[in-house]
Amino acid sequence: MRGVHFHMSDSQRARFSRAQQQLLHPTSKLPSSVCVNVSDTIPGYQEEGILKGHGTADLNGEVVATLCGVVERVNKLVLVRTLRARYKPENGDIVVGRVFEVASKRWLVDINFNQAALLMLSSMNLPDGIQRRRTAVDELSMRSMFEENDVICAEVRGFQHDGSLHLQARSLKYGKLENGQLITTSAYLVKRRKQHFHHLEQYGVDMILGLNGYIWVGVHTDVPNLEGQGEEENGSEQSTKSIVKSSGDATDGKKDSTSLRVRENICRLANAIRVLSSLGFSLSLELILDTFETSIDWNIDIKDMLAGEFYVRIAEREAERRCSKSNV
Repeated sequence: MRGVHFHMSDSQRARFSRAQQQLLHPTSKLPSSVCVNVSDTIPGYQEEGILKGHGTADLNGEVVATLCGVVERVNKLVLVRTLRARYKPENGDIVVGRVFEVASKRWLVDINFNQAALLMLSSMNLPDGIQRRRTAVDELSMRSMFEENDVICAEVRGFQHDGSLHLQARSLKYGKLENGQLITTSAYLVKRRKQHFHHLEQYGVDMILGLNGYIWVGVHTDVPNLEGQGEEENGSEQSTKSIVKSSGDATDGKKDSTSLRVRENICRLANAIRVLSSLGFSLSLELILDTFETSIDWNIDIKDMLAGEFYVRIAEREAERRCSKSNV
């Protein structure tokens, strides 16, 4: 919670401090993990056959930590998982990024990494959906697909031999994102899950939890099912393939108007994510929706969700939930 900065009264500050102590120092009934600093000896792992993983080293016959974090063990493998870390791309990661340059046969995308990611023209679907070789005409029309400051969703393809990071957008799930908000959070708050595309049908909103810490909340849009794409989508992907517009839709001159209710839902969901991110809570669909619905139950206006009182009440509520869970 080191990043929490908002105005609070003296009483709110005292309440928040009590809730923070409960969250940082849970009861002993909860399962505890071993926290280590650099050069600390990892206790209980001196037996033979132990495999030293990430964040560990062998020193004088003992396993010591080379990072600050939590000790985890998978069978014989011992590793240290850092609590706060920068985003490290892995193959298949779902990321949300912003285009900041259009170059020759490629787009340069900011994905909250220490280097720019490359989305090649050959690594995405063409507007007509036909699988063919890219021509000079396609290269000249690149700005009709993506241009500077466009927000897009893509998948990490991997690092190339020259060290460059490449993306791909060969599915209907990926493409240009419009009519919504981009929320920037710390990447460690978004955990890897089976599903990162969420269509909140009751609110008319789509949400994409990017593993790079960029989260998109926007209007739900339907995407036409191009020939050959439908067979590649499995059951879980078919329900979410309408989240992102195809790049061909970006050239349409007519845009549907968004209702006031949907716009309010987008703003309320975005503020719920900002509150949880500032408090340092892991961002999951369940927790975001719970905070969203709680703000409605408490009759909190959208603008008041970013006030100190709502932060304090959410922190107190989470502390009570964890305490009650530990007493079960």
